[in-house]
Amino acid sequence: MNVGRWALAAPLHCEGELIASPARTVEGLLVSADFQIRLATVADLEVISWHRARMFQDMGELPPDLLESFRAQSFATLHRMLGRGEYVGWLASLENEPGQIVAGAGVQLREVPPHPQTNPNGKIDIVSGRQAIIQNVFTEPKWRRCGLAAFLIERIIDWTRRTGIDSVVLHASDEGRALYERLGFIATTEMRFNGF
Repeated sequence: MNVGRWALAAPLHCEGELIASPARTVEGLLVSADFQIRLATVADLEVISWHRARMFQDMGELPPDLLESFRAQSFATLHRMLGRGEYVGWLASLENEPGQIVAGAGVQLREVPPHPQTNPNGKIDIVSGRQAIIQNVFTEPKWRRCGLAAFLIERIIDWTRRTGIDSVVLHASDEGRALYERLGFIATTEMRFNGF
């Protein structure tokens, strides 16, 4: 699926590299039409598992000695999840080099039982159904600060609306929190049990 062409805008700069191309603004960041977004397949799991490992490494949560083991475990788990329809991923590549993946993101799908949730108007609703947990948001360092993560998240949100997903959640890194808030995510009360 191609992101298409948009009205000519200012040239896009990523890590000092100029990309002179049509572009569009996504949440105040420029996204070049020189990128394409496509759904991930089983053939992409090697890249996705590396993205996942490097994401946790970049956040300082994965020590170097566990990197390869974590990547291999991620590959095996994502392979099972993709096969069961519990994971959907999107990958961004250069339009003229579709084999060069520069960013990616995905969702884990699950069913949640009814629970109270405050809606945007401040009213409590009872919600349940299919939930998408956004995961594996990663951009190669050279391509960061170009709006690719925002564009991928927007694609995921559009997909969840079209496919009837009832809610979307994510766990934000400190670096990603401002982006997610601009896209409409709010902080919740989730906690994690640390006794295992």
